[in-house]
Amino acid sequence: MSALRIDVADLLTHPGARRPVHLEAAVEGLGTKVARIAEPVRLDLVLERVPDGIVARGELHARWEGECGTCLRELSADLAVGVAELFEHHPLEGDDTYPIEGHEIDLEQLVRDALVLELPLAPVCDDRDCAPADTPGVLIGATDTEAAADPRWAALSELEL
Repeated sequence: MSALRIDVADLLTHPGARRPVHLEAAVEGLGTKVARIAEPVRLDLVLERVPDGIVARGELHARWEGECGTCLRELSADLAVGVAELFEHHPLEGDDTYPIEGHEIDLEQLVRDALVLELPLAPVCDDRDCAPADTPGVLIGATDTEAAADPRWAALSELEL
């Protein structure tokens, strides 16, 4: 059973009831090709019974890791994401809600959806000294004289634009 599966029977029988939920759990495989969530994820939520189901409001906290797309140094930073999501008994196809399964809700999909959307698409350093990594055979930031010295580019230097 997932650590993020919560029994909400008490909330379902008491309209308007609220319950704070504070969890720390590992969620495997959470990330993208360029950034990943370092375990564990911390959830600080309030579950509230509403007429349509149960609303989970609060914040998710995690730390992401990746590497700079420019200099290839390792990067990491804290991430805090606010959430306010509805869990209902019979969500319709295409609704942006999550299912209540019997008397339980599973917060794992909510955690995955919220955190992966907040990960950087192309992580880069905040460092002023961030420079492209040395790659053999690749000339980055070549000056006009360096480009003209390469005979393959000589014909381009004669073009008048």
